[in-house]
Order: sequence, then structure tokens, then C-alpha cells
Amino acid sequence: MAAKAPRTKAARVALEVHERMSVALAVPRVELDFEDAWQLVIATILSAQSTDKTVNRVTPALFARYPTPAELAAAPLEELEVLVKTTGFFRNKARAIRDASLMIAERFGGTVPRTIEEMIELPGVARKTANVVLGSAYRVVSGIVVDTHVGRVARRLRLTRGEDPVDVERSLMKLFARQDWIDTGHRLVLHGRYVCTARSPRCESCPLNEICPSAEAEPVGSWQERAAAEQARVEARGEDVE
Repeated sequence: MAAKAPRTKAARVALEVHERMSVALAVPRVELDFEDAWQLVIATILSAQSTDKTVNRVTPALFARYPTPAELAAAPLEELEVLVKTTGFFRNKARAIRDASLMIAERFGGTVPRTIEEMIELPGVARKTANVVLGSAYRVVSGIVVDTHVGRVARRLRLTRGEDPVDVERSLMKLFARQDWIDTGHRLVLHGRYVCTARSPRCESCPLNEICPSAEAEPVGSWQERAAAEQARVEARGEDVE
């Protein structure tokens, strides 16, 4: 018996997005450097209103000085502020990473929990951070990562009308299969970062051009060729992209 066709236009677009982005970014991953779940928690907190490149320059010295949750939890706040200053909002971030580390050390025995309900109890951790950590460090399916890039891409594709990240995530979870949630989130983050940018989106080289109602230019080449170009761009971590 043939599978039923998607009932809504958004569902049909989502299926095409999955097919094309699976080619463009077959094995997507978070661009924050980390060795374990705790390091990814800290890096993701620091990435708010900053770039992954900046965070990746900061975390080696931070983790060298404070290599465990317990040690970072005991660190003087003033020293943490100096170490994370270049990521912006450093006072709030220093307190958040110290408090999160304290809870991980004392309540969870030094190990980052594996449920989203426990994750969002950590200071400085909301659904986005929880989804990033659970998906990337543990491959636990808890939802779809939604940041500014994902929200922008989803709205341009008319996959959601939501502005609030929770509403956007809810819309996307209805459209994409649960087993694809982790990779879908990472793919949309990377696509928004490197191709569907806030200013001057690269519509002519976008593998989703033909199915995007917001496309501002005619596509160049086949979508498969554009998908290969996007993969190369992401792998090179384009130097001109924030």
C-alpha cells in the first residue's frame, strides 16, 4: 500500500527540505568544540549573543583552569568574568556557568542529566541549550534546536508563523519525523548561518530555492549541485560568515 501524501503544503515542503538538506549536510554537527556533555553545556551558555568561533577561542583556557564541574563551581566569580569576557554579557554568563556547574556537581554527581526536564533546571539552560546538549552529546531526542537562524529559515519557508522559539519548535516537531529532530535542528542552524543569512541571503546558491516562497533570486545549477556547494562551505566554516 502506497504511503499517503502529506496533507498540507507545509508538510510537503518539510519532506522536500529533509530530502535536500540530508544531501547538503548528511552528518551535521554543532560547531562548538567540546569533549563531554558538561563542556557543551558551558560552551552553549557562553554562545548566547556571541559566535561559536569566539566561544571556541575562550573555552580551552577555561577548561584547562577548571577541568571539572566541581572545580568550576568553586571558581572565584571575578576570575571567570575575565576568562569569558570576550563572549559578551560576561558577568551574567560567568555566574550562569558557575551555578550550572554547581548544580551538576552537587545534584547530579558531576554528570549532566539526560532528560530535558532536568536539563532546564540548570541555571542558564533553556530548551535550546538542552536540545543542543542532549542531541549532540548523548544523541537523546528531546526536541528540535531553535535559535535565531532556525526561526528565520522556518519562517522564510513558511513552516511556521511563530516568532517565539517554543512556538517555532512546536511547529517543526509536527512536520519532521521524531528520529530526524536532532539532525534537522543542526541542519537548519547551519543553513541559516551559511546560506539563508539574515542579510543578503544566498538564494541563487540555495538548495531549497525552488521550494522557498521567500527566494529573492533565480537558482543557479541543480539543487544537488547547490547542496554540494553548501556542504563545502559549511565544512570550510566560511570566514566571512558570523
